[in-house]
Amino acid sequence: MVKAANSRGESPGNPPRTRILIVGGGYVGMYTALRLQRKLRTGEAEVTVVSPEPYMTYQPFLPEAAAGSISPRHVVVPLRRVLSECRIVIGEAQRIDHAKRTATVTTLATDEEGAGPVEIEYDELVLAPGSVSRTLPIPGLADYAIGFKTVEEAIGLRNHVIEQMDIASSTRDPAIRDAALTFVFVGGGYAGVEALGELEDMARYAARYYHNVKPEDMKWILVEASDRILPEVGPEMGTYTIRELRRRGIDLRLETRLESCENRVAVLSDGARFPTRTVVWTAGVKPHPVLAASDLPKNERGRLACTSFLTVEGVEHAWAAGDAASVPDITAAEKGVPCAPNAQHAVRQAKVLADNLVSSLRGGVLTEYAHKYAGSVASLGFHKGVAHVYGRKLKGYPAWLMHRAYHLSRVPTLNRKTRVLAEWTLSGLFKREIVSLGSLEHPRAEFELAAGGGPKEPPKKSGS
Repeated sequence: MVKAANSRGESPGNPPRTRILIVGGGYVGMYTALRLQRKLRTGEAEVTVVSPEPYMTYQPFLPEAAAGSISPRHVVVPLRRVLSECRIVIGEAQRIDHAKRTATVTTLATDEEGAGPVEIEYDELVLAPGSVSRTLPIPGLADYAIGFKTVEEAIGLRNHVIEQMDIASSTRDPAIRDAALTFVFVGGGYAGVEALGELEDMARYAARYYHNVKPEDMKWILVEASDRILPEVGPEMGTYTIRELRRRGIDLRLETRLESCENRVAVLSDGARFPTRTVVWTAGVKPHPVLAASDLPKNERGRLACTSFLTVEGVEHAWAAGDAASVPDITAAEKGVPCAPNAQHAVRQAKVLADNLVSSLRGGVLTEYAHKYAGSVASLGFHKGVAHVYGRKLKGYPAWLMHRAYHLSRVPTLNRKTRVLAEWTLSGLFKREIVSLGSLEHPRAEFELAAGGGPKEPPKKSGS
């Protein structure tokens, strides 16, 4: 194992700088680092951010990126550009030994060097690795399903859907055509409903350019294990969403589970069988594996046990927020209820966490995190949506407009806001671009074929 160089910026007459390590470059990681670099005095501390990707993904925009309403590059925020005063390490934290104040990290160069992982030392830890998709031991799931948590998955799914329409348009086999035009989404939360709504809307629009594929030829199926969808927007808006989706011909199956998708056949718990080439898995998330590989206290669900000050319970110099943390909601009527693991809380928690960390370094008083849940908005496709905000319930076009306005205000940096707004404006003036760029996933395939070696499988990503 290689120990990373950890200069503490010591100079004669000056105390060493505090080393702050932030694990994760998502909402909490990026916003915490951004606020720290604004509030810390020169030379007061050095901030290192460890992230598996060199960007933060604004996940609420993934459905629109999949539908082609927003360019993929405008859904992400480059960390090096935004966090110019922080040290950025592109890598995956494998283990946290807080007793020794060290984090074991594998980087892109780890395999090339052959010297083992890097060990990064720190004085203050902000653990915010987020969450990963929660999967179940369902036969065929790992082989055929696709998630919807990253920008790569969103764009891959867009390419895949258009590719299936191309297959259906050109095949002479009715069974292949039927499977290609059957799309199964598992999970009735935000990700599943918004992804299905946007992609169904896109595919319906794209069908006008196919001579032998009509919107009614496609089967869109949403499978949800509970008795309702979008619980965050309330039962009334959830019922409206069910009605709206079914009106569009979407087969919505509540209290139903996916039992198998082996051999490209989706088998449901109600006995239905659907030959399909598309299974999208959005059935929840679970804590990042690095939490289990740490010596920090966790609750029964595997999330870090935290206080309302966003410190890790019973541990000094450790902070956490977002999906990885179980933070008590002091605004809730019932005591002990944790804050929901969503973007609304994560962004606000990051601000309080950064302020508390700076205050702690200077011997100040910490502030409790208190934010009453404002409500939720969800898009169901172009000009369609539902919203329940500050007690007000909206549906249809007003809700869709509120969805866009809210997320435009939340996406970080003026640069991103301007670009997203420009794309929305242009999309209202011109027709949608319906094209699959699936070859982007295998950019060397054409050259390898020309060179006589034949296409090769791309190398697997580290940690996958």
